[in-house]
Amino acid sequence: MNDRKLDIGATISQAFSIYGSQAGVLLPVAFGIFLIAAVINGILAGSLILFPLAIAVSMIASTLYAGTVVQLVSDVQDGKRDSSAGDLISSATPFILPLIGAGILAGLGIGLGLLLLVVPGLFLLTIWCVIAPAIVVEKKGVLDAFGRSRELVRGNGWQVFGVIVTVFVIVLVVNLVLTAVAIGIDDSAVVQIVFNIIGQTITAPVAALVAAVLYFKLRAHEGDAAQPAAPAQQPAPTDLPPNPTTA
Repeated sequence: MNDRKLDIGATISQAFSIYGSQAGVLLPVAFGIFLIAAVINGILAGSLILFPLAIAVSMIASTLYAGTVVQLVSDVQDGKRDSSAGDLISSATPFILPLIGAGILAGLGIGLGLLLLVVPGLFLLTIWCVIAPAIVVEKKGVLDAFGRSRELVRGNGWQVFGVIVTVFVIVLVVNLVLTAVAIGIDDSAVVQIVFNIIGQTITAPVAALVAAVLYFKLRAHEGDAAQPAAPAQQPAPTDLPPNPTTA
C-alpha cells in the first residue's frame, strides 16, 4: 500500500499557478457569484443568531463557484488552457441544484459547529472540502458527495487541514487589508459591501482552485493506494535434496 502523504506546499503552489494563468476567466465568474452573496451577508451581518445562515450563504456561493472551477483545473492538468467564463458556467450548470443543496447542508453544519464548539466545525470543514468536485466530476448526489469527500480525505486529514488553514490565513490577510482600506475611505455600509465583494472576488478563486487541486491529488493518492502490491519473489533454493540412490 502507498502511504505517501499529500504535499501541502505543492497543492497550494499549483492552485496559485493556475490562478495566475487563468485570472481573466476566474475573476469575472467569481464577481458574478459573490456579488449576491456579499449583499445578503451584508444584510445578515451583526446578528449572532443569523451566523449559521450567513455561513450557509457563503458556503452556497463557494460550493457553486468550486463546481465551476473543477473542469478548468482538469483541463489545465490535461494541457488545455482555452476555457472561457461561459465554459466554466456551462460545465457546472447541470449540477446547480445539487451544488446549492450541498452548500446549504455544509454551511449549516459547519456554521453550527463553529458557533457551538469550533472544533466540530473545523472537522466538518476538512472532511467536506471536496464535495463540489465530487458532484461535478463523479456526478454524486448531495448526500453521496459528503460521504465521497470524507472517503477521499481519509488518511490525509491533517494535510488537508493544513492546506485549509494556509488558505484561510491568506484570505484573512487580504480581507483585513481591504477592510482597512474601506474604513480609511468611508466607514459606511455601502463601502463595506463594495469592498466585501472585491475581497470575495479576489480570494474566491484561491479557495475554489485549492479544493479542485485537492480533489484530483486525493484521487491520485487513492489510485496509488489501490494498486496491488508486487508479489513477493520466492527465494531460489540454495540446497538440493539428497539423492536417495547415493544416500
